[in-house]
Amino acid sequence: MKRRILVLGSGPIRIGQGIEFDYSCVHCVWALQNLGFDAIIINNNPETVSTDFDTGNGLYFEPVTLEDVLRVVAHEKVEGVVCQFGGQTAINLAQYLEAKGVSVLGTSPKAIAMAEDRAQFDELLEQLGIARPRGRGVHRLEEAIETAREIGYPVIVRPSFVLGGRAMEVCHDEDHLRRFYGEAESANPGQPVLVDQYLQGVEAEVDVISDGVATLVPGIMEHIERAGVHSGDSMAVYPPVSLSAQVQAKMVGIACDLARALQIKGLMNIQFVVDRGEVYVLEVNPRASRTVPYLSKVAGIRMVDLATHCMMGHSLAQMGYESGLWAPTPTATKSGFNPEPYSPGRVIPEAEVRSEGFAVPAAILYAVKAPVFSFQKLSRVEPTLGPEMKSTGEIMGVDFTYEAALYKALVASGINFKGEGRVALTVGDADKPKAVEVARELVAAGYKLAATSGTARALAEVGLESLVVGKIGEGSPNLLDLILSGQVAMMINTPTGSRSTEDGQRIRRAGIEVGIPVVTNIDTAGALARALAIYADPLKSSCLRVDEYLAGRPAAPSTAPEEWAVYTGDA
Repeated sequence: MKRRILVLGSGPIRIGQGIEFDYSCVHCVWALQNLGFDAIIINNNPETVSTDFDTGNGLYFEPVTLEDVLRVVAHEKVEGVVCQFGGQTAINLAQYLEAKGVSVLGTSPKAIAMAEDRAQFDELLEQLGIARPRGRGVHRLEEAIETAREIGYPVIVRPSFVLGGRAMEVCHDEDHLRRFYGEAESANPGQPVLVDQYLQGVEAEVDVISDGVATLVPGIMEHIERAGVHSGDSMAVYPPVSLSAQVQAKMVGIACDLARALQIKGLMNIQFVVDRGEVYVLEVNPRASRTVPYLSKVAGIRMVDLATHCMMGHSLAQMGYESGLWAPTPTATKSGFNPEPYSPGRVIPEAEVRSEGFAVPAAILYAVKAPVFSFQKLSRVEPTLGPEMKSTGEIMGVDFTYEAALYKALVASGINFKGEGRVALTVGDADKPKAVEVARELVAAGYKLAATSGTARALAEVGLESLVVGKIGEGSPNLLDLILSGQVAMMINTPTGSRSTEDGQRIRRAGIEVGIPVVTNIDTAGALARALAIYADPLKSSCLRVDEYLAGRPAAPSTAPEEWAVYTGDA
């Protein structure tokens, strides 16, 4: 009889986890089978490939709870349990399984607790000299208020050991904190509530593969929306477009240091924020993240396969890798592309990345991940983006230019519009400078504007014309009337205070109900403005398979537009 391994899925569908982790679970199962093991799956999500009858060597369609997992372990007499590919639901069982005498494969439950527990993690970061936003874990409202006063508002408040930013919010003052604290505390009773300094910088993240000694960083993903929007709701671009070589080198160094200190064996995700050139660690997830499928495809590296081998005791060196940053290379052949779905590349050694002479490799392609929302079906959900995840899916746009990749991602996520109608703008004071830049791009592209009085004044100050419309409380005609009459092609509306007003919610809801794109984050609007040239002429983007993009040039240049001729095997 073959040795058996039990792989934990992520449980039922809910925002934050579900199909996002199915890719990792299934690829882990296949890797285990290739290593000669029987891979048993426990999961109760009928929408996933992991619950197909023929994916693993056995399937238990049961809840991913301690009691059910222990019953399967006893019945199947498995050698060990894999927790790191089933999201937070699976990883939260690691310590309890170990306490019952079950072998948890890969990263140890002790290391998982060190990454997840605030006090232990803060101590680790201090030992390693790694910066993080000031804050602490608290157990009472009075402690939360004291902490917020000490570090200064705004603060981000969230429960620990949860996924999807559940019950997480940016609190701008003490009244806001008092109103929200109970919700964060009740989201995970008995665990501390985390109160952290809110840094409104550029967010980025990495998924890394480690064998406990060597650490491979397949790539860095830069978030398009600034800090404060949950990573699952934020657009992200690979490779980064605004992070300096120095900042990227620091991120790789931090990833290697943390993986060694935690003795990570498998996958780990790190969330960063860059504020005034300083790199801060927001959190570490000692497991696969929802970006693993995305990064695996665009970096051209089998991340879960490598991570599973590391989890089962193999070293990266045995598989031909070393510690450092992965740099894909073009693989153009006589036919124009490599038929294999993964491109070759090289590892820039860790020592080279940490050196002063490190240079970021030239991009072969750009990939933009964008969230997909179901606001038309979820009628009571406020569409404004924030720390709590609301998206119900993700898509990816890939092209040879950042602008074309942005266009594909935006259109695929539902942000598509033609020239008919005006673009309506109504934004908070903090967003007005960026809104003016976006409006300038829109006008240059031939679009007409409408704006509420405050935003219209900001536009007029720089010579931009707009149709001035009233807010709902200012009588008719107003912005709501304009939307309902079909005169708005798109709306850019950002909250004006610590909490969206009722009028703002009605306006956003009306836009969604009539089927126009509603952009609620000014950084998303900036991305939209950058892609306007491709909206005007979609033929400026290309339409290829992922392997052809990884090849660095089109498969059939003889029939491609002239501009494709610039892409060679050395791109």
